[in-house]
Amino acid sequence: FFMWFSLPATLSSTAPVLSNTFGAIRKPLWTFCLSVRFLDCGRGGLVRFECSNPSDFRIEANGVVYAARSLQRSTISVSPLLIKASDTVTQQQWVTQVRLTSSTDSSQKNRHEIVFPSRNMDSQVKRMKRDWVIPPINVPENSRGPFPQELVRIRSDHDKNRSLRYSVTGPGADQPPTGIFIIDPISGELSVNKPLDREHISNFHLRAHAVDLNGNQVENPIDIVINVIDMNDNRPEFTNQIWNGTVPEGSKPGTFVMTVTSVDKDDPKTANGMLRYKILSQTPESPTSNMFTINNKTGGIITVAAGLDREKVPQYTLIIQATDMEGNPMYGLSNTATAVIRVTDINDNPPEFTAETFFGEVPENRVNVIVANLTVTDKDQPNTPAWNAVYKITGGDPTGRFSVPTDPITNEGLVTVVKPIDYEFSRTYVLTVEARNEATLARGIHSPRQSTATVSITVIDVNESPYFEPNPKLIKLEEGMMPESTLTTFTAQDPDRFMQQSIRYTKLSDPANWLSIDPNTGRITTIAILDRESPFVKNSLYNATFLASDSGVPPASGTGTLQIYLLDINDNAPKVFPQEAEICEKPEPNAINITALDGDLNPNAGPFAFELAHRPSDVRRNWTITRISGDYAQVSLKIGFLESGIYEIPIIITDSGNLPMSNTSYLRIKVCQCDINGDCTDQQHIMAAGLGTGAIISILLCIIILLILVLMFVVWMKRRDKERQAKQLLIDPEDDVRDNILKYDEEGGGEEDQDYDLSQLQQPDTMEPDAIKPVGIRRLDERPLHPEPQYPMRSAAPHPGDIGDFINEGLKAADNDPTAPPYDSLLVFDYEGSGSTAGSLSSLNSSSSGGDQDYDYLNDWGPRFRKLADMYGGSDD
Repeated sequence: FFMWFSLPATLSSTAPVLSNTFGAIRKPLWTFCLSVRFLDCGRGGLVRFECSNPSDFRIEANGVVYAARSLQRSTISVSPLLIKASDTVTQQQWVTQVRLTSSTDSSQKNRHEIVFPSRNMDSQVKRMKRDWVIPPINVPENSRGPFPQELVRIRSDHDKNRSLRYSVTGPGADQPPTGIFIIDPISGELSVNKPLDREHISNFHLRAHAVDLNGNQVENPIDIVINVIDMNDNRPEFTNQIWNGTVPEGSKPGTFVMTVTSVDKDDPKTANGMLRYKILSQTPESPTSNMFTINNKTGGIITVAAGLDREKVPQYTLIIQATDMEGNPMYGLSNTATAVIRVTDINDNPPEFTAETFFGEVPENRVNVIVANLTVTDKDQPNTPAWNAVYKITGGDPTGRFSVPTDPITNEGLVTVVKPIDYEFSRTYVLTVEARNEATLARGIHSPRQSTATVSITVIDVNESPYFEPNPKLIKLEEGMMPESTLTTFTAQDPDRFMQQSIRYTKLSDPANWLSIDPNTGRITTIAILDRESPFVKNSLYNATFLASDSGVPPASGTGTLQIYLLDINDNAPKVFPQEAEICEKPEPNAINITALDGDLNPNAGPFAFELAHRPSDVRRNWTITRISGDYAQVSLKIGFLESGIYEIPIIITDSGNLPMSNTSYLRIKVCQCDINGDCTDQQHIMAAGLGTGAIISILLCIIILLILVLMFVVWMKRRDKERQAKQLLIDPEDDVRDNILKYDEEGGGEEDQDYDLSQLQQPDTMEPDAIKPVGIRRLDERPLHPEPQYPMRSAAPHPGDIGDFINEGLKAADNDPTAPPYDSLLVFDYEGSGSTAGSLSSLNSSSSGGDQDYDYLNDWGPRFRKLADMYGGSDD
C-alpha cells in the first residue's frame, strides 16, 4: 500500500513522524496497517524494522520513525520512504512506502488511499474478492490543523460500477462527543475536525458504512479503531511537593532513606511518560556535597557517603527533579520537589559530668534528703533514651545508704539518703558515681573518663534521743511485794558520744500507779502492793513506760517499756459458783452441781474442798454436799420434803495452795414445786424475790410518771373538747359579725384590725386584770378620769361555756357596785378631745326609715358586712 503524509517545513531531530505496524492479514482483500505494534498473527517471531534513508530518518524497534537530523523542505526527497519489516526467525519480509510532502504544498494532501496490497517478496499472493478490514489508525494528539484534517479514504471496490455513499457512526461521530470525526459521503475521506487529547480519550471505535443511492447496504459495516498517538504535552507531577524522610546518623553508604514518586499523564509506554530522577542540589553541603543519590528510575534515595552526624548537621534538604523523555534534558519536560531528610539520633555521645568532684552535707539520721545534684552534658537529642542519664553508685557505699535517681526534667543525678546515717559511725562518705544513658552506646563508642565522678558527703552531728537497752525490759517478781521495794534499775544510753550530756528519767505511763523512778539513777521502786489479779495486769504482765531526756539543745528524749511478770501467790480465797440455783421440794430430783472460782493460778487454786457450815444448825439437817471431783461438788436435800422458799446455804470452800485459804460462800437456793420434768411450776423467780430496794423504787417512780402523763393527756383532751363546744355555741360561720361584748378602755381600729380571742367569753375569769390602762399613758388632751372601780372577783361559773351565767354575774356585780352610775346617766368610755370632725352618732337615727338608702355597697366591704347588706339592702321579701 501507499501512504502520503504532510510534514512541516522544518523537521527537528527525534521528532516522531510515523509509527507503523506491519503484519499479515488473514483477509488480504483490503489491507491497511497503521499501528505502533506489529500484528504477527500468531507467528511469535521478532520483527526488525529498517529504513531506506537512514541518513535522514531512523526507526526504533517499536516502529516509531524519527527525523535523524534537521530537514528543510527542499531536502525532503520526493521519492517514497521505504520501511521494511523482517521476521528474524523465518526471514520473511514486508515492505511499505511512505511518501513525505510539505504541509505548505497545496498540490498534495494527506491522503491514505487503500489499494490492492503489493505482492509479497517471498510468496506469490493473488488478489481475491474479500470483505474489507481496516487496522487501527494512529492520529497524533494536539494537532494544530488545519481542520478538518484527512485521516484516511475509505473506498469500496463496488464504487466502479455504481455510486456509493459512505458514513461513520460511534462515539466521536454521531455519539457524544459528536463532531470530532466527519466523513465525505461521496469520496469516503475520513477527517478529524478538531485537536485530540489522548489524556482525555485515548482511542475511538467507529463503524464505517457503505450504501448505494437507495440506501441499500453494499458492504458489511466494518470497525475502525482510531488510536490517539501520545505527544509529550504533560510535565511530570510529584505526588507530594515536600517529602520527609529520616536516616540514622552514622549510617553506612547504601542505607535506604526514602522513595519519591512522580506521575506523568502521558503514555507510560512511550518516552513521553518515562521518567528519570536526579538530585539537583543538597543543602547543606556538609561534610560533602554528594551525601545522597537517587535511583533515576524508581526514585529511591540512598546514602552514598559516610559522615552523617546529627550533632553537626541535623537535617538535609534535597531538590529532586523528574524529567520525562527518559530524562532527555533537551526535549523532556521537568518538574521539581523538595526532599527533607532528618538525621535521627543514635547514642553516639555518652554523658559527661561537668565536674570531677561534687560536694554535699546531710544531718545524721535523716532519710529521703537530697545531698547533692550531679550535672552532666550529653550532645545527643534531649529527652530521648540516648540523652536520658542513668546514675549508678560504683563505690563508697557498701551498706546501700545512698541512691542517685534521675531528675526527669533537668537530667541531673540526685544523690539521696535512703537509710539513716550515724555521725558516730562515720563522719564522711566518698562515693563514686557513673553516668550512662538509657540506650546502649553505639558500636565502637566507649565511655570516657568524664562519665565517672566523685561525690564527697559530710555528715552533720545532731542531738540524738537517748535509748533504753534492752527495750522492753522484762523482770519477774512475786505479787504482793510491799511498797518502797526496789525492783530494778532501768537506764538509757546517749548515742551522742562526742557531746557531754546528762540524762534524767520520768515516769510516762503507770496504769495502776504502782511504781516510781529515780530521775538521776533510773532506779525503780514500788509505791503500792503489786497484785497479779489487778485489771491492769494482762496475762500476768504489767507494762510501765518511762521517759529519758538529755540536756542537749534542743533536748531529746526516748522511751522505754518495763514489763513486770508477776508470779502468783495464794492471796485469793475461792468462791462458790453459781451463787443461785433452784431445787424441788421433794428429794427427786434435787441435786445441784457447784464449783468454785479462784483468782489465783494452779497450784494455788483447785482442787477444792467443799463443806457445809455448822451454823445455823438446820443447814446440815436439811442439806448434804457430796464431792464429785477436785473442782465440783453436788448439793442436795437431805430430808424428804422442804417447804417452798428461798434458802441461803453457807458453804466452806478451801483451795490447795501452800498455806491454803478458806472462804465461806452463800449459795442461794429456791425451793419450789416441780412438774414431772423437774422444772419449777410457780411463776415467782428467784431473781424477783431478790430485787433490791433501789430497783423497787425505780419501778414505782416509772409507774407514777406514766400515770401522770396519762392524766395530763386526758385533761388536755377534755379542755380541747370544751373549747370546741364553746366556739360552736358562740360562733356561726355564716352569722359571725363580731357582735360580742368586749371591755374597751381605749379606741382602737375597726373590727378588721382586732384579733379577738373568743375563749374569753367562755372563761371570763381568765381575763388579765392588768388590761386597765396604767396611769400616765394618756393623750395630752384626754379628760382626766377617776380610777375605775375594782369589781370583786367572781367565782367560776358552774359551766364556763354558758354565756348567760357570765352576763348574769356581770349584771349582779354592777347592781351591787355603789360607785356605778345610774343607767340613765351619761357614761364616758374615753375622751377623744375637742374639735372632732366626726358627726354625732345620733345621726344614725336621723332617718326613721332606711328604705330610701342603698345598702348594696356593703357587699363590697367583705363577708362580715354581707349580713347587714342582706338585712337592709334586700328587697321587701
